[in-house]
Amino acid sequence: MTMMVNGVCYHVEQYGEGEPLLLLHGFTGSADTWRPLAPFWPDFRVMAVDLLGHGRTEAPKDARRYRIEHEAADLAALLDEWGVEQVNVLGYSMGGRLALAFAVWHPRRVRRLVLESSSPGLETEEERRARREADEALARKIETEGVRAFVDDWEKIPLFATQQTLPDPVRAAIRRERLRHTATGLANSLRGMGTGVQPSFWERLGELAMPVLLVCGERDEKFCRIAAQMHERLPNSELICVKGAGHAIHVEQPGIFAKIVSEFMTKGEV
Repeated sequence: MTMMVNGVCYHVEQYGEGEPLLLLHGFTGSADTWRPLAPFWPDFRVMAVDLLGHGRTEAPKDARRYRIEHEAADLAALLDEWGVEQVNVLGYSMGGRLALAFAVWHPRRVRRLVLESSSPGLETEEERRARREADEALARKIETEGVRAFVDDWEKIPLFATQQTLPDPVRAAIRRERLRHTATGLANSLRGMGTGVQPSFWERLGELAMPVLLVCGERDEKFCRIAAQMHERLPNSELICVKGAGHAIHVEQPGIFAKIVSEFMTKGEV
């Protein structure tokens, strides 16, 4: 279905009934990435959103519209439209950064938070400046060479090396999902919502009182280190490292990932 919030038309999908679970995908992803996991969560009202510039959601021409504070405001507006006051939030990679931002700025609206292979951003302005320059170069390349050439290169980066052993139908589905994007959407997502643009949330982790689950893949060493550092600063967090998995745990080991999330969401309930 489509929903208009703050002047932008969003594509959203819903499955099931029960406690609400908001799902936020990563860069080059969409709500489609979560569809295979929905059957594992029959007791939740699963709500998956195509973020700005991704999937079937609009891709505004103004990169400033993609800034993480605007995306977080859009999520709050979507929840208002759904009549949902408090929600469980699961974010992967870029979607995890947005999930964390939403929890920092709207803490009363988040019941539990799951961050998969994500980070609070970059700590220093020097790091952020370098990342902005790199993202701008990549954005221009996408605009110049097109989405297909970008996806051909993107599939080969070390972050996704562990996906090379996935079954051919799974890899084909991921590629189709990536190729559906537009150059404008992907380029402006990098410019507006990259880690070089967003605020650093490292110093605000201690403010989060809700239960937080950090999930990383054993073979994704960088994000396992980040998760361990976050775990030290979050007052109410758990850290799970999934053996044999890389960056996209929900794709590489969906059954295990879904079980981890379910157990965390229902912990302490009778």
